[in-house]
Amino acid sequence: MKYLIGIDIGTSGTKSVLFDTEGNTVASATADYPLYQPENGWAEQNPQDWWKAVCSTLSEISKKACGEICGIGLSGQMHGLVMLDENNEVIRDAIIWCDGRTTEECNEIESIIGHDRLLEITGNPALEGFTASKIMWVKKHEPENFRRCRHILLPKDYIRYMLTGVYATDVSDASGMQLLDVGKRCWSGEVLNKLGIKQDLLAKVYESPEVTGYITETAANLCVLKEGIPVAAGAGDNAAAAIGTGVCENGKAFTTIGTSGVVFAHTDEMIFDPKGRIHTFCCAVPGAWHVMGVTQAAGLSLSWFKNQFAKDLPYNEIDRLCEKIPIGSDNLIYLPYLMGERTPVLDTNARGVFFGLSAMHTRAHMARAIMEGVSYSLKNCLDVLDESGVAATDMALCGGGAKGSFWRSMIADIFNMPIKIMQSEEGPALGAAILAGCASGIFKNVPEGCEKLVKAKHEQQPNKTNHAEYEKYYEIYNSLYPSLKSNFSMLADLANKRKD
Repeated sequence: MKYLIGIDIGTSGTKSVLFDTEGNTVASATADYPLYQPENGWAEQNPQDWWKAVCSTLSEISKKACGEICGIGLSGQMHGLVMLDENNEVIRDAIIWCDGRTTEECNEIESIIGHDRLLEITGNPALEGFTASKIMWVKKHEPENFRRCRHILLPKDYIRYMLTGVYATDVSDASGMQLLDVGKRCWSGEVLNKLGIKQDLLAKVYESPEVTGYITETAANLCVLKEGIPVAAGAGDNAAAAIGTGVCENGKAFTTIGTSGVVFAHTDEMIFDPKGRIHTFCCAVPGAWHVMGVTQAAGLSLSWFKNQFAKDLPYNEIDRLCEKIPIGSDNLIYLPYLMGERTPVLDTNARGVFFGLSAMHTRAHMARAIMEGVSYSLKNCLDVLDESGVAATDMALCGGGAKGSFWRSMIADIFNMPIKIMQSEEGPALGAAILAGCASGIFKNVPEGCEKLVKAKHEQQPNKTNHAEYEKYYEIYNSLYPSLKSNFSMLADLANKRKD
């Protein structure tokens, strides 16, 4: 029997999954690791934690393979900055996607390149989450670390290096660095030159289904694999999740509720929002793109709540309690801005808010308000996609939020459209495995791999009465950020003064 492996290097942990060539999950293993916040709004991880997680999970699942492992695909959290020295040792902890320290550097990037020109080349405005501003921050604040740097990699590409000894990335993940010419699918000499970043620091760029390297003897021994297994370029987590949910042609889209939340749509043409509210990246289908809106703290909001106020409750019990609370959470509305926000407000200073809190509210009210607030934020993303001319007619849902029927039905009601739940819950890992299947010759292209391996098991229909009720609170939700924007800025100024 032949097998494929998909590895998803996430923010809270790494999942490695062994699939057969029919898309069935044969074995799955997950290993968690911490996130460090040295200061308010900062977010870092140790790349060695990712590598240890990959080694342990691969060692566990490889034992279940009763035949040939034909290929390995990689997926991972995007935008993270991994810096290696001349000995290929990690210089400092990785600054990851949800870090918000680089506002000054974003302003500098836009000043140097110009807002409109940056959009034309990279498809996006300068954002704190992207890698370019992180590089600029290290240049300014840690010049010795930058001087020592010989290689800049993204999280999944650090794992690729550890597996294969090759410095490589793919077009989808590279798009999120803000150093790629997204239309031409190659590094932008103009951006690199103007920012003073040497191209030889960056990895070679591949299309997602291409072979980038092969498992080395050292990695094979550590991960209980055979030497020489091909490793596909893979994709950023959302681009991989798209393949894992069959989103590989116009009209198809998916929503994911993981640590962050995303509404993602495929497009055969490069489309970008002049206001920069959504991201335009190369997708894992060669020659195509995707547009997506992102909310920074989706599942993170609920996990934060559980860790702080409901450690005694499993998630299914939280769902059961929330079902007893009416739509609108008895006039309690939550803004999910724990880590700043991207779509549609683009404000790293934004912070979480419970609006309308009163003495009658319980933790069940707060939990439901969090789910509703995250769902409203995702609806914001869908609205901007529609406004940009990317119509989603076929919507799938994946991520941790897809596992419970309560949140699934809420999304369908708020979006007012049917929501597909896929047969496989592996999302990015399945997408990475499909890309590995393409790289190893099992599938001739990505659409064929999706057709053979991706199936829907259920479709959640919207309740129009519920939708009408949610719309009343959605209107209030949309009015809150404009009212609070200046207050968020004032609060951030106070924090900055304390640092000084």
